[in-house]
Amino acid sequence: MSHAGAPVGGLLVLVDPVARRLDGESVRIAKDVLSAGAAAKICLPDSPEEFARALARRGHRRPVIVGDDRALVRAVGLLHRERGLGEGALALVPVGPVGSLGLARSLGVPLSAVSAARAVLDGSVRMCDLLVDDSDGVVLGGLRIPPAGRVPRPAGPSVWSAYRSLVRTLVRPAAAVAAGGAAAGRHRLRVEADGVLLADVDQPVEDLSVRTRDDGGLAEVVVRTGGGFADSTVTARAKTVTVSGADFRYRADAAMTGPVRRRTWTLRPGAWSLTLPR
Repeated sequence: MSHAGAPVGGLLVLVDPVARRLDGESVRIAKDVLSAGAAAKICLPDSPEEFARALARRGHRRPVIVGDDRALVRAVGLLHRERGLGEGALALVPVGPVGSLGLARSLGVPLSAVSAARAVLDGSVRMCDLLVDDSDGVVLGGLRIPPAGRVPRPAGPSVWSAYRSLVRTLVRPAAAVAAGGAAAGRHRLRVEADGVLLADVDQPVEDLSVRTRDDGGLAEVVVRTGGGFADSTVTARAKTVTVSGADFRYRADAAMTGPVRRRTWTLRPGAWSLTLPR
């Protein structure tokens, strides 16, 4: 870590609308602490487009995200795609249900609005590894392909994705049939780590996880197989992980993605930085 120092150019405080709706008091506290300690421009975007535009117009201001894990991942993804992650450290003031702040906790961000806001002002910068997939998506902490038929629910509500509830309701019968089929057949996947085969389609994959380690080295890969074979767990460390085979969904940080038939993730050591307590 290195000392962050006084924010040059001030702060751009992006307040996620879900945070405003769920915990306005924590948002108010965060704004008050940040505004008292630095020149802070407060932005209250109401849509993903407004969020992206505000971040793109940050100038020399240091971005501070007030929201949950999804908001942080959104910001890192936008900066990655505009090649802006190397310009300076991000900061996060976590606001949201506890279940939507698992990534923030694992990164070492205080869950108290006061403590997190103070860390923004006088904390230290930690370089963090990043997983980037072949569709330019980002993973900050880890990804998981869970046991078939037991796909976990996304953590926390999202005001921007409310319309998807109607779509899910309309297609529920078809989705239920698909889930039942997946449970019966498990995952038939080919898993490779830096070109080394960890599992093939004739070995039903029960569970797979890939996690960053923030040590500037390699990602940690864990594959558990079973179902008619002797259960086994294979672990590896690799820079590139490729999964292919039958349609699968995976959870990347706080969001479910897919179905896809092939995906490759590549580790980028020290690709982004986060301000944390000293």
